[in-house]
Amino acid sequence: MDHLWAPWRREFIDAPKEEGCIFCRYPAETGREADRKNLIVARTAKSFAILNRYPYNNGHLMVVPGRHTGDYASLDREELDDLQHLLQVAVKVVDEVYHPAGANLGMNIGRDAGAGIDGHLHWHLVPRWRGDTNFMPVLAAAKVMIETLGQTWDALQPRFEASLSGA
Repeated sequence: MDHLWAPWRREFIDAPKEEGCIFCRYPAETGREADRKNLIVARTAKSFAILNRYPYNNGHLMVVPGRHTGDYASLDREELDDLQHLLQVAVKVVDEVYHPAGANLGMNIGRDAGAGIDGHLHWHLVPRWRGDTNFMPVLAAAKVMIETLGQTWDALQPRFEASLSGA
């Protein structure tokens, strides 16, 4: 059995939690600079894609419905179609930019299922490479990241923009 170790995420777990829902607050700010600051790489009519501030790997992002809900069954057909389309585009874009060997794709619904933000649904897309859980995380509790979050945003955002505009 393979394990995905991420001891550096302890910083996120131990940090004081921001007031309110970041998945509601961040997209309320508009403009390219706000999106870069808030790590939003794509927006559609009913959803958005945002980089994970504490990624397991470079390219780790989340696809989030615009409406605040923790109940997957409450999504209407338009919301679900939009969310799934953006998720499909996200897989394509991450594949084009990072060429991973595979990916983990999942949603934790509810705190007891592992949701860090349990009141607002979000899909995780984590690109994976053979050997990405090498000795550094296991022995040194350190993760080697090849780029900053700003560099990841710069690599992904234009690809999302082109993919969603039909270019």
